[in-house]
Amino acid sequence: MITTQPSTFQEIVNVIDNLNIQTISKERQAVLQPLADFIQTKVNNKQEIRLHFICTHNSRRSHFSQVWAQTMANHFNIKNVFCYSGGTEATALFPMVAKTLEDSGFQIQTISKGNNPIYTIKYADNEHPVIGYSKKLGDAFNPTSAFAAIMTCSQADGACPFIAGAEKRIPITFEDPKAFDNTPQQAEKYNERSLQIATEMFYIFSQIQS
Repeated sequence: MITTQPSTFQEIVNVIDNLNIQTISKERQAVLQPLADFIQTKVNNKQEIRLHFICTHNSRRSHFSQVWAQTMANHFNIKNVFCYSGGTEATALFPMVAKTLEDSGFQIQTISKGNNPIYTIKYADNEHPVIGYSKKLGDAFNPTSAFAAIMTCSQADGACPFIAGAEKRIPITFEDPKAFDNTPQQAEKYNERSLQIATEMFYIFSQIQS
């Protein structure tokens, strides 16, 4: 039986406990299934699981996906999962992403400021934090082989017909919360997107038999 890791921060566990996978349509489940299958195959073969979430600017959706995937791997006690993110160009992790994650219980520190700040995003007491900053998909920080390339935006999916080193390419696209920047709905829409991604990553990892 898969058990919850007690090291996950309680506030994040509270968020996870309130996620509802019944909100995921059958059509969307079919979109998510290839990633669950990729992870299960790696688990079955006792191989490391490298998940590289890719979006155009590596500023919003790919970071939400990277952080929640790593968190869910820990939550369901799936070992040897390493999550990454990248873009077709580097910009900056949008501050509202960090604020949204912080409001969900993640401990976030800014370790480098400037045009492209670097954050540590910690989800559990004894786990290595996610290092969050904007980078191109081929950045040295990212894997070069034996990974799944998960395309989180349709623009990046169309712009990158080939991802060097990817073992499998999986489109799982999300609507961009950027559309609500500088509007009264900004915080609400970023949280909505974060929770959608969290719910879908929960659904994926809940299927894995270790």
